[in-house]
Amino acid sequence: MAELVYRPVVGLAQALFKAWDLKIDCKGSENIPRSGGAVLVSNHISYLDFVFDGLAALPQKRLVRFMAKESVFRHKISGPLMRGMKHIPVDRKQGEAAYAHALQSLRSGEIVGVFPEATISQSFTLKSFKSGAARMAQEAGVPLIPMAVWGTQRLWTKGHPRNFKRSHTPITIRVGEAIEASKDKYAGAITRQLRERVQELLEAAQRAYPVRPKDSDDTWWMPAHLGGTAPTPEQVREAEAR
Repeated sequence: MAELVYRPVVGLAQALFKAWDLKIDCKGSENIPRSGGAVLVSNHISYLDFVFDGLAALPQKRLVRFMAKESVFRHKISGPLMRGMKHIPVDRKQGEAAYAHALQSLRSGEIVGVFPEATISQSFTLKSFKSGAARMAQEAGVPLIPMAVWGTQRLWTKGHPRNFKRSHTPITIRVGEAIEASKDKYAGAITRQLRERVQELLEAAQRAYPVRPKDSDDTWWMPAHLGGTAPTPEQVREAEAR
């Protein structure tokens, strides 16, 4: 019954992408397994990242069940959709339930989508990774699939207005080869390897991105180390500590 919800939502999203004239460049979808469980791991720079991460799995005829904060499931519009698509609610005060739910999905052959940074990176650089994705993959006996998105922050991100007009915005997606989550390795070591791979994919997506800021008022979406005016990770931490 869930796919009676998920597939129409996918169709609606694709229609919106066409209406907005988004220029989507996705490479590496063949690295997503056609069957069996896997943990799909992505960077997080936009409220819409899960939509584009899910898009990368469609060529393999897979639907991704994302772990998302519980408040989204309580919203009168998004809640029924999230539940209907079998996404996984995460209550940070009771994380064990979400972890068990994700394990059950993985063991039943689903792909579970995880953002190991937990929250959107306002610097548009990789934050530290939590080890939950690696631990889930180890316990369920499934691979980790690293990926990176770039350009999604220009549509809708924390601290900036939404841009849902016909913007011709490029979106670049890169999916890497599977990483084995061996049970004889420490989850921390696997997490470090995973983060390094996502970083490589993010840099590849940034190099492939076809446009640069138009002028000095358009540099907000570029990280400081690439010449943009997004806050540095240190500036973000200082602001959050106030």
